[in-house]
Amino acid sequence: MNFRFVRKMRLLLALILTMPAALFSQTFTASVNNTTVGLNEQFQISFTFSGPNVNGASNFNQPNFNGFTVVSGPNQSSSMQIVNGSVSGSMTYSYYLQPRSIGKFTIGSATIDYNGRPMSTEPLTITVVKGTPKQTGAAQGHAGVTTQDISDNLFILATADKRDIYLGQQVVVTYKLYTRLPIASQLQVSKLPSYEGLWAEEINLPGVITFSTEVYKGKQYRVGVLKKVALFPSQLGELSVTPMVLDIPVEIRQKRSGGDVFNQFFNDPFFNSYQTIDYKATSNTIKLDVRPLPSKNVPKSFDGAVGNYTLSSQLDTAGAQANEPLTWKIQLSGEGNIQLLDMPPLNLPSGFDQYQPKTSQQINRDGTISGSKTFDYLVVPRVAGKRVLTPVEFSYFNPAKNSYVTLSTPSYTVDIRQGVGGGTEAAGYSKEGIKVLGEDIRYIKASTDDLHRTGTSNVFGVGFWTAAFLPLIALTGLVTYKRRQDKLAGNIQLLRYRQAEKIARSRFKNAKTLMGAGNEAGFYAEISQALFGYLEDKLHIAKSEMSLERAIQELQVRNIDGELILNLKDSIEKCEFARFAPPSNGTSAMSGMYNELSRVIIELERSLSVKKHA
Repeated sequence: MNFRFVRKMRLLLALILTMPAALFSQTFTASVNNTTVGLNEQFQISFTFSGPNVNGASNFNQPNFNGFTVVSGPNQSSSMQIVNGSVSGSMTYSYYLQPRSIGKFTIGSATIDYNGRPMSTEPLTITVVKGTPKQTGAAQGHAGVTTQDISDNLFILATADKRDIYLGQQVVVTYKLYTRLPIASQLQVSKLPSYEGLWAEEINLPGVITFSTEVYKGKQYRVGVLKKVALFPSQLGELSVTPMVLDIPVEIRQKRSGGDVFNQFFNDPFFNSYQTIDYKATSNTIKLDVRPLPSKNVPKSFDGAVGNYTLSSQLDTAGAQANEPLTWKIQLSGEGNIQLLDMPPLNLPSGFDQYQPKTSQQINRDGTISGSKTFDYLVVPRVAGKRVLTPVEFSYFNPAKNSYVTLSTPSYTVDIRQGVGGGTEAAGYSKEGIKVLGEDIRYIKASTDDLHRTGTSNVFGVGFWTAAFLPLIALTGLVTYKRRQDKLAGNIQLLRYRQAEKIARSRFKNAKTLMGAGNEAGFYAEISQALFGYLEDKLHIAKSEMSLERAIQELQVRNIDGELILNLKDSIEKCEFARFAPPSNGTSAMSGMYNELSRVIIELERSLSVKKHA
């Protein structure tokens, strides 16, 4: 055999044997899905190590991302390839970044150790522009996604069942999540909508979001209802419902490039790796056009009620004795803002005393706000005879009929008999055996033969002075108390101010009972009403004007400590968030919320009392 031929064959064989090592030498590179991005737009940057021994790479250090916010990362993934019997792999560390300002920025080198030898990537330059730049074909085909890609497949849509409404008319706003992307974990509320100029009532929803299928603009989405709220406008003109903002962790599947059979194999869903991107979804703004109620044919008994109602009444008895109380129950039922309903005053005939009615309400928050409100009037007849209780009228505006409606109770005829002690005994002897001499004169015993002294007494002793001054002291206390009660009754704001802490304590007690029963929805609703009710009464804010922003303004006017105001704001927002999405740790979360809100109200009560007497 030719020696030169053998030598050439050996060299060729050696070259073939060393080709895999040459093909799969170690590299460490940086790449970005787009070098020009828009402000507030997310982009992906990846650092990839490739080599025959991926396990030999360690101690990865990311570069400094000055000028950018890390939205997600590092997200680690790996892949493997086999060429001519040689195994090679790659390991990728990827991040999703979002620019903070416009300009040119340089992302420095990332480093990694391979078998004790340091390796580094080349720096990358990113240009940030205003708006959203046009995406190139290469960028669109990259494994990363843009904010626009996500927003096309995941968004929050706010809808109102009506936009053109009357003052006080109920409108229901619904927030729905539309998604074609998998969601990694629980949603987090970033910002709740505000309702300036609107009275808000939450509509009951299940504690867990249930998704259904819905076609929107020709595309099929999974849709879940996030929030429903009934709104009642208290101001005229155009009112805005601000957007709702959620932080949603979205799972994006990484695709592998290449067309050989091995890449196709690893693109199988079983082998796909996912990256979680924190996406901030913002709903649209709702605009409502509020017009005034008609000014013609307004009934005298109209007091601002809007909706659709029925009226019923009941008198507990048709006959009674003088000085015995009667209960006249009047109930309003229907759909509308039940809490703000009120009855006109009773027009009682002479000879009747009327007391403040006892009011109770039942509110149904399923779909729309409806329910009933009951007024229990206590009336006391003082004069015997037949008396007529005239009808009581209640008027409201019905938007569906575009007209005012007046309801009235029936009239009641009451037969009042003379009360006990008002009559006379028959001639002769009374039940006590005393001779009755006339209409109202009883026999007086004239003889004193059976009277005798039983002992001496000290007229001016302790008992005398006690008997003399104790009634005077008691009378003074009663007069002071009566004047105070009359003052409170005449000053509704002062009465509400005095009772605010007592009512809040009662609601907190109810909330604690609900917490013990594991009723999360009831607990958060009760404790929220305790907070807002306390602020309404303590700060003299009408229910129709109550909002968190208004309460904070009133506290600032009263020079309440800024840190305490901030704690109150955080506590209320946490409570509202919990009503929307109850925490997973159940009783523990409720207990923490209860303690936190109790502490805030105690500190606020102390601060308001100090400011009031300062």
